[in-house]
This record gives sequence, structure tokens and C-alpha cells, in this order.
Amino acid sequence: MHRGDVLPLAFNDLQVGDEWESPRRTITEADVVNFAGISGDFNPIHVDHESARRGPFRQPIAHGLLVLAVCSGLTSYTPKVDTLAFLAILEWKFLQPVVFGDTIRVVTKIVALEPRSRGRRGVVTWHRRVLNQAGETVQEGLTQTLVRSRPASVTAEGEESKTES
Repeated sequence: MHRGDVLPLAFNDLQVGDEWESPRRTITEADVVNFAGISGDFNPIHVDHESARRGPFRQPIAHGLLVLAVCSGLTSYTPKVDTLAFLAILEWKFLQPVVFGDTIRVVTKIVALEPRSRGRRGVVTWHRRVLNQAGETVQEGLTQTLVRSRPASVTAEGEESKTES
């Protein structure tokens, strides 16, 4: 059991170097078609099998931003953190295509912690690596979120600390 399985992890529960792996998710043609409808990006490389067959990947590929969005979802619970806001994408690289049927997972590592607002919250810098079923990195980068700190009187297990008078 990892710290924070009872309550979401707070900023003061986190340490540089902590690492998690997300559950896996298979990217389907329906995902790509739905994302094209939401985003308005109907580039033939994503939605036209015949055109994509003549392209560099010989088949349709998922939108890079779709994979980034799925990454965001997969990491929202691994780890489960008391996130107040998504602040920034500091750097993001699209390294390899994701095709229909690829199964992705995300390895997340904390690379920096910056306390803010007199310890009530802090900025977490995350390194995220999106891996396919072969273990190849298809996307990676650095993101930042604002995370609430746990009051000093509450432990990670959700119990109030007892202080002696």
C-alpha cells in the first residue's frame, strides 16, 4: 500500500523521486473519431484509412493531443493527489505514433517540489513518460500542478494528530 491510499496525497506527502505507473488503456478507432469530432481535427492521417495508407505510417494514427489527454486521465489517479490546478506543460515531446489498438500506460516521477502560500499548497513538477505495449516511449515531458497541503493536524491516513497540552 502506497502512502495516500486512504486520502488523496497532499503536497507535504510527496517527495522528489517518488514514482508511479498508471493502469493501461488501449487507444481505439472510436477514440480517434470522437476526438476528431471534439477538436475539429479531421486530418486524413487520423481518419482516412486510404490516405493514411499512403502516408509515412502506412495506417491512421491517433492525434498526439488525444494521447496527451489520455495521459492526463491515466495520471489523475496514479497517484491520487489533492490537485487544485493544472498549471503548465513545461516541455512535451511527441516521439512515436500511436496507432489503433496500441495500449499505453504512463510512468510518472516527481522531479521538483516548490512550497507556496505559507505552506498551504505547492507546485509539483512531474516527468511523465507515455509507453506503448512494447515499452517504447511514445511521448514524454514535464508538467506542473498546484497541490493542496495537508494541515499539520491531519495525517496521511486521515486521522487527526493528538497534541499534548
